[in-house]
Amino acid sequence: MTESSMYIRLRHRVQARLDSVIVLEDIAQIIAPEQYLQKMNRLPLYNVTKQDKNIIVIDVMKVIEKITEVTKGIDVQTIGPPQTIVEVIYESKKVSLPLFIGVWVLLFVGASLAIMNFHEDVSMREVHQRLYTVVTGNVDEHPLLFQIPYSFGLGLGMILFFNHVFKKRINEEPSPLEVEMFNYQQDLDHYVVMHENKESMKQLDDH
Repeated sequence: MTESSMYIRLRHRVQARLDSVIVLEDIAQIIAPEQYLQKMNRLPLYNVTKQDKNIIVIDVMKVIEKITEVTKGIDVQTIGPPQTIVEVIYESKKVSLPLFIGVWVLLFVGASLAIMNFHEDVSMREVHQRLYTVVTGNVDEHPLLFQIPYSFGLGLGMILFFNHVFKKRINEEPSPLEVEMFNYQQDLDHYVVMHENKESMKQLDDH
């Protein structure tokens, strides 16, 4: 690195609180000569206000413009993504206990009905009855020998599928749900960058 070179790598997504000032070190990793580094770290880029709502997109061109305003003759090299998505964090409201219980009951009943409807569609009870008859040679309307282990196995299978026991992860491998959530977040970030980044949009009446 030469004495007049500076390297910055924008972070993909960061969080900021309302009415805070976003400085360069909040959104980027910086490599610069010692005489510039502290000044660059504390370089203000954006003031977060209520008008920004939930998402702010900071473009690398604006970052370079701010740097060149305060430091003349430095060569700025960028690495990584061309934008940083800033998520504005507001004070979280406490969730009421009745609302929590209501949502929990709704999800529990909905999941139970989904499982029961699936089992009814595939005739799971008849399958267990036939398996019981094939294995034991007897006919039983309620083959608990199969139904009870199957019920425990269903719960264990869901734990293994989601790779979590409450907040504890079973292993480091991401679950299919986490992968889908990651892909959804990537698509959402791409949409935000394309539609919220004012630097990438030019109106017909712009001059």
